[in-house]
Amino acid sequence: MQTSQAKARSASSSTTGLGSVGLVQPQHFRCDHPITLQCGKTLPHYELVYETYGQLNAARSNAVLVCHALSGHHHAAGYHREDERKPGWWDACIGPGKAIDTNRFFVVSVNNLGGCHGSTGPKSHNPDTGKPYGPDFPIVTVRDWVNSQYQLMQHLEIPSWAAVVGGSLGGMQVMQWAIDRPPLVRNAVVIAAAAKLSAQNIAFNEVARKAILSDPDFRDGHYYEHDTYPKVGLSLARMLGHITYLSDAGMREKFGRELRDGAISFDFDVEFQVESYLNYQGEAFSRSFDANTYLLMTRALDYFDPAEEYDHDLARALSQAQTRFLVLSFTTDWRFSPERSREIVEALLAARRQVTYAEIDCPQGHDSFLINVPRYTSLFRAYMNAIDLDGGPH
Repeated sequence: MQTSQAKARSASSSTTGLGSVGLVQPQHFRCDHPITLQCGKTLPHYELVYETYGQLNAARSNAVLVCHALSGHHHAAGYHREDERKPGWWDACIGPGKAIDTNRFFVVSVNNLGGCHGSTGPKSHNPDTGKPYGPDFPIVTVRDWVNSQYQLMQHLEIPSWAAVVGGSLGGMQVMQWAIDRPPLVRNAVVIAAAAKLSAQNIAFNEVARKAILSDPDFRDGHYYEHDTYPKVGLSLARMLGHITYLSDAGMREKFGRELRDGAISFDFDVEFQVESYLNYQGEAFSRSFDANTYLLMTRALDYFDPAEEYDHDLARALSQAQTRFLVLSFTTDWRFSPERSREIVEALLAARRQVTYAEIDCPQGHDSFLINVPRYTSLFRAYMNAIDLDGGPH
């Protein structure tokens, strides 16, 4: 199997002291078979953009699927250019010697269907109209993502995943894989996730969507045709989301009540460092992410509830799985609190499934799963290093 790794970087990771996967390039998979989505609509064909890191072994038994969260994409590790300053979004955990060790594993990271980084989504050409899909792109679900990822798996001729791994919305995809395709998942790593959203989380998503829908530049989702985008609405949505990804302790440690210019100005301009940070994050996100995709992704979060078709019995749903689980949570994560992870663990125990659980004490909140928290990455690495790569069930 040809890997997307172009060359190794000599520089090591500043956060872990471990190596980078180096320069990588996205790859494209086109599926010419129609896919019928849970909403009832059908796409006649679609493309997925993905990256790979490491080498597939001769037994084809060392493949790991990485599933991204709400605003993630295929670029999970390494660099696209020599002068690129920021690596892929999960570079802290993917690379030589890291938790997902590319000396052992062949890692596949996919931009989900409906995404805005190359996979078929709202910005793609709609063959029925000759214009971008825009708001006409059908609603997608976590199950739809698993079904499309399965087609990529077939294309790559991978018989089973040594592990399917993801945090947040990515962790929901891991659970769906284990339930829907049990023989194909040998290990499932669910990080900072939940078996379904709480009412509070759905409420946060609705406020974020309303900010986008209320922006005059949204134009009912047809903003591409007007050469504009809902900058203010998308920025506000990101600012709201970013607040929930951090913790009170983490924000206090990072910003406190520091003033940007050292003194109050008695007006409504940006004065506090935390205000400046949120405004910067919101504006940067609005330039790099698509509003229609943001609406789709948050709806996929809202709809996820694998227990629904099992009479709302999560243990029954997870009893379909044939894999071993690692479930990780973080003490200061209030978006997907440890209580939500413990619900998954208790359901797995009730279903008599193998599960390892750890609750990591750290101040960074929900975003902890993205960064190098030593206790977290060491536990994660220990579990992954213990995976048997002989192609057996566990």
